[in-house]
Amino acid sequence: MPDFSRVDFAHMSRALQLARRGRYGAHPNPMVGCVLARGDKSIGEGWHERSGEAHAEVNALAAAGDAKGATAYVTLEPCSHHGRTPPCSDALIAAGVSELVCAMEDPFPAVSGDGFDALRRAGISVRIGLLQSEAEKLNRGYLTRVRERRPFVRMKLAASIDGAVAMKNGESQWITGPEARGDVQRLRAESGAILSGIGTVLADDPSFTVRHSSIDTGGRQPLRAIVDSELRLPLSSSMLCLAGQTVIYCRNDKNRAALEHAGVEVVKLDGDGGQVPIDAVMHDLG
Repeated sequence: MPDFSRVDFAHMSRALQLARRGRYGAHPNPMVGCVLARGDKSIGEGWHERSGEAHAEVNALAAAGDAKGATAYVTLEPCSHHGRTPPCSDALIAAGVSELVCAMEDPFPAVSGDGFDALRRAGISVRIGLLQSEAEKLNRGYLTRVRERRPFVRMKLAASIDGAVAMKNGESQWITGPEARGDVQRLRAESGAILSGIGTVLADDPSFTVRHSSIDTGGRQPLRAIVDSELRLPLSSSMLCLAGQTVIYCRNDKNRAALEHAGVEVVKLDGDGGQVPIDAVMHDLG
């Protein structure tokens, strides 16, 4: 493990803070932050704001103007391939940075150490592993998809102190208060998909959208994924009239044509016992 100084820790901590700013817009890309510094002085900062737009390193270089001889602190290995944006490793090399301090390697197959190798070939010093556990936690959704080919799952459950989720007559609309509902909105905005069973949809006619005025997702809504073995989702469901995509996982697709005409993606999965196999759903969502 390389030695890291107090200054290194301070700059990487700041880079992690910056990366977090992309939590609503970067998906499906990872959240990444970058600080360019000379000694203890930061000369440029950036983060990956939205998928398809400039990466953290490019934004930090633009903010710095002149980064020759600077150290780049980045929360994830700079990309080395041409995707929707050019390689960040090339941008750092062209800018003349002298050193890269990085929290962790990017396990994405198109990167996976190649970014570090490109920088080293250009004569740039590379140190890896600073605040790695924090960087891993920040991007646990992305890392789970890449490493395990399934999504990272968070479960939301609203229940009263005696373990009930609704009144017996079904009249109760909210068990939670406004603070908890605000938390749900933030979790939705940070997520790539919302997964629910058809029972909840039939009982509540939910929208499964991000609606909180303080959250800017750039218009992105999480995918609505419904487990519906017999394809019972009504064509009158509110979610079918709202922005965002809906996918249904089923066993019996006899009503497929009507739902697809309404814009729903229908995925038929085979399994035992008449139930939709959740492991197959996880693989598809990953």
